[in-house]
Amino acid sequence: MEIIDKALEFEQRRHTFKTTSERIESSREVKSLILGLNDIYKEKKDPEIMDLMKRLTVIKQKIEKRLKGRP
Repeated sequence: MEIIDKALEFEQRRHTFKTTSERIESSREVKSLILGLNDIYKEKKDPEIMDLMKRLTVIKQKIEKRLKGRP
């Protein structure tokens, strides 16, 4: 369950990214975490894993919105 621990740690981490490269790195990290959790979810069908993936997706969307810039 190492990936679940990493995902929970990422969720608790502070999300103030000063540079664009930090945003890109965190976006890639959260994407890999979501995909890893998805593999686990396919096997176990645990609703808690789905909730974690949803929360991480919201964080990822906020990061990507900031990367693309606001119109």
